[in-house]
Amino acid sequence: MKASDPAPLTEPAEDRRQRKARQTREALAAAAVGLVLERGLGAVTVEAIADRADVTRRTFSRHFGGKEDAALDFTRTDADRINAALRARPASEPPMLAYRRAVEQWLAEPSAPHLRPHMRALLAALDTEPALFAAYERLRVDAQDESVRIIADRLGTDRDRDLRPAVVVGAAAGVLTAALRQWARGDGHDTDLADLVGQAYDALTGEAVLASAPPPTSQPEIETSPS
Repeated sequence: MKASDPAPLTEPAEDRRQRKARQTREALAAAAVGLVLERGLGAVTVEAIADRADVTRRTFSRHFGGKEDAALDFTRTDADRINAALRARPASEPPMLAYRRAVEQWLAEPSAPHLRPHMRALLAALDTEPALFAAYERLRVDAQDESVRIIADRLGTDRDRDLRPAVVVGAAAGVLTAALRQWARGDGHDTDLADLVGQAYDALTGEAVLASAPPPTSQPEIETSPS
């Protein structure tokens, strides 16, 4: 590891109660994902999710506000890890590069989305489940709002007066979302998600686009006769 590289992210130590709460939340989220993919969101109830996770309806309500939130809990977790990685990036990195490197670090983790079962199918379901898509967008906006705060701190600026943090995050997070949706739909099925995300960021910065673009052809001048 280079001296300029950030230290690997480490999870804080959990006590027994915290570990049990996390395991219960993960069981509920897994149950919600499985049921949504099996039956469709409209046919899934909170009671069914709680039953599958072997907990009470009250326990479900302590962790989630609804079935959409449970099925999309991965979005909150992933966003938290990306933002944690973003905070840890070297201060000397330009904001766009820092966000990209944070995403790359997240994709290299054992819990990355392309390594989880059913994740591709769940992301694809956003196209057919309007309520699920609306919940996904809400969670994504919340995550990006935190990213804007982090970028503003890196730049030493006021996010309410300076558009740059919001512009950086809007572009960088939009690239990630586009790559995830393309991966979920199966376009470029053989492409690894990390490679697809890299291609998307290259396209944003013009590296891939400019490298593959043919040189401009000169247009012949049109002679005009004097009037």
